[in-house]
Amino acid sequence: MTPAQLMATRAFPVARLPLRRALLPHVNRQLARPLSTSQDSSRIGNKWRGFLQTLGRVTLVTVVGGKLVSAGTFWYITYKDRNPGPQLPFDPSKKTLVILGSGWGATSLLKGLDTTDYNTIVISPKNFFLFTPLLPSVAVGTLGAKSILQPTRYVARHKARQVSVIEAEATNVDPVNKTVTFADTSPLRPLEPTRTIPYDYLVYAVGAETQTFGIPGVKERACFMKEIGDAEQMQARFLDCIETAAFPGTSEEEKRRLLHMVVVGGGPTGIEMAGELHDFLEEDLKSWYPELHPYVRITLVEALPSVLPSFSKELIAYTERTFKESKIDILTGTMVKGVSESSVRLKPKDSEEHDLACGLVVWAAGNKARDISRNLMAQLSEHQKNRRGILVDDHLRMLGAPSIFAVGDCTATSYAPTAQVASQQGAYLARLFKLIAKRDELARKLEELSNANDGKDVETQKIQEAESLAKQIEKIKLKPFHYSHQGSLAYIGSDKAIAELPIFGREWTSGGVATFLFWRSAYISTLFSLRNRALVAGDWMRTKFFGRDEQRCNALARLSTCMTAPRARTDASWVPRSKRP
Repeated sequence: MTPAQLMATRAFPVARLPLRRALLPHVNRQLARPLSTSQDSSRIGNKWRGFLQTLGRVTLVTVVGGKLVSAGTFWYITYKDRNPGPQLPFDPSKKTLVILGSGWGATSLLKGLDTTDYNTIVISPKNFFLFTPLLPSVAVGTLGAKSILQPTRYVARHKARQVSVIEAEATNVDPVNKTVTFADTSPLRPLEPTRTIPYDYLVYAVGAETQTFGIPGVKERACFMKEIGDAEQMQARFLDCIETAAFPGTSEEEKRRLLHMVVVGGGPTGIEMAGELHDFLEEDLKSWYPELHPYVRITLVEALPSVLPSFSKELIAYTERTFKESKIDILTGTMVKGVSESSVRLKPKDSEEHDLACGLVVWAAGNKARDISRNLMAQLSEHQKNRRGILVDDHLRMLGAPSIFAVGDCTATSYAPTAQVASQQGAYLARLFKLIAKRDELARKLEELSNANDGKDVETQKIQEAESLAKQIEKIKLKPFHYSHQGSLAYIGSDKAIAELPIFGREWTSGGVATFLFWRSAYISTLFSLRNRALVAGDWMRTKFFGRDEQRCNALARLSTCMTAPRARTDASWVPRSKRP
């Protein structure tokens, strides 16, 4: 490279140095300037967009994961319900516990009982448990009959040791020889229609019958509300009245009579029955039989001065106002003197007897002891002197028969004959039998130790063991039964309910739509299984969206015998084989 070319190449950067120095302050000022508003917003928007995307992904994973967990839990519970595991066989060394009945007391006991301590046998004419508080809903089609039934074998099959469930009617209890005699109620007539088995402990939970007070026509023509068969009969009769009134040529007077429903009994069952009838007539009959709606009438008859005597005055007044708005007539202080095919004879307190024309009479007025209970009390007449029911001590043991425990409506106690009382009594007996089994086991060991003959060398050791066992037996204290009132609920129609709940030592009362939602949630939680909860909730949704069932199938129509023919056999009654066809 020549000197001239070398000078030219060096001159170029030298010539650009002043330009760099001139531009450098300008560049620094540009870099020092803050970002523009658009750039700032873009950066913040990108951060917010990223946050929302992350939040959306987390929410999606949480929702999907929660649903999967819920579905998995539901599947697992239903699988365990349908596929119970193996059970221990009967143990000849264990004592025999016989349970008569499958109602609230018996089922609550069976559910909480530790069957590894006993050989348990359940004898009942029904092979299911009936959730009686929702029985009025079945009578008008709000719920299906199977939704409130729980098979007894479902409870028995999920116990640790086998439980023998026998569908039969107990005919006699011998408290002296400690035996139970029962008969099969099936028309198939097995070779041995009756059996007698011994017991070590007997839980007597046969319930009670509906009290008719000897009033003519009640047993033959009124519809009861105690068993599932009663609800189906009442529904058949109710739909029969509606269809007969809709028949062409029916007179105005006959329509008024057929569509006049009379409910006898102002307790919770009668109140709920009147409320359910009102809902059906207003929500369904008005839509499907608009020409019959003006003839509909509901009357509630109560012999006492007021309805719902166990509730507070505020709730009684609220119920009466609600019934008045719903056009349900309340006749308090009025006694029923008779029931005929087309009317009910009433005797008000301050007036003469008169006949009230009606198409349906629902009887929900009191209980009385069954024949087997009266026979049992007659065998212990020195201790059992109350005609209302069986007398028991503080541990629910039958007076005069310490090996018999009685619970539920068959007893005569200071507690009201409600499902809540019977359920708590059954749960109490489950805990009591656990302590009794422990005490009996210690007593057996003590007896074996006393009968053993091992020589003088071990005499001192035997004495010490015997003293230790005796001290352990003394430490086992059986606490008496104590009823804890959890409150009272009743549905009064028009999507309203009343509640009386003990909260912090005070009685809290409420009524209205919110209480109705609480009433439903309380009953849903009280049901014994997930199956029943799902069925009842599904029936409520079905009724809300599609209405109640008003069709009459032939099988249901054949049950329509109340008020037109002698009363058919229900699950709680037994016909001797000699009188069967």
